[in-house]
Amino acid sequence: MHITAIQPLIAAAHDPQWHSPEHFARRIDLLDRLEDALLEQPDSAELHTAIATLEHANRTLYRRLREAIAQGREREALLPWAAPATDNTPTYDYRDALLSGVLDLPEPGDNIGALEPEMVHYQPTPARRIFDLLDLCRLQANDVLVDLGSGLGHVPLLTAICTGARSVGIEREPAYVHSAHQAAVALKLEHANFVCQDLRDSDLSEGTVFYLYTPVMGGLLRELLDRLEAEAKRRSIRICSLGPCTHVLAQAPWLRVAYPPHEHRIALFKGG
Repeated sequence: MHITAIQPLIAAAHDPQWHSPEHFARRIDLLDRLEDALLEQPDSAELHTAIATLEHANRTLYRRLREAIAQGREREALLPWAAPATDNTPTYDYRDALLSGVLDLPEPGDNIGALEPEMVHYQPTPARRIFDLLDLCRLQANDVLVDLGSGLGHVPLLTAICTGARSVGIEREPAYVHSAHQAAVALKLEHANFVCQDLRDSDLSEGTVFYLYTPVMGGLLRELLDRLEAEAKRRSIRICSLGPCTHVLAQAPWLRVAYPPHEHRIALFKGG
């Protein structure tokens, strides 16, 4: 990137108006562009200073939001960024940077166990899709959202922050469960709990809403759906999905579509 194209970006990075919370998305875009420029000019002191200035503004925002959540003002803390998305793309956006900074999840380390066949490698749900899920479900205090294959716990943690419902993350990888639990403790999210279990052995009896970001496929997915169908015969439940498993759920005769399914959007089904 030519120096004449970089200077306006550097100037914007130092402009106080872009340091306010409402311009967080703008800061993330600026950071991305400045970091791209830094790859071409790694010795530029101006670029390093501009990037450090924006990162400081972001860290200040993350700290304030974490303090608000820990002090019991969690529902209002993330409200400015909670608008549902309107696109059908699978990409991440600036809200994932916000969620990462606020949750401040401890690194799970490299000692991650190997997956069995038909298990899917962990990928976090895009933050804007979690906001979609919460908007669709309108969770109440008596609801229990169960994230089946919760990874680092983004969905249960954000559910606890933004609603009065309980949330449970079920995950077979101990390192992921430990990181999610540590984040919940740090933010004083008493309604978010995490269980280290295989989905085939997990207790589903408390859930009123179940979420699947395609944690398993093939026979394992069919086995999990059989278990959910058994729960639906006992009581009314809702199932939210994202990714390829949505097509499989849409074919299940015991589920009714409550929100039109699309692989890259949150689909909502009712059973029972």
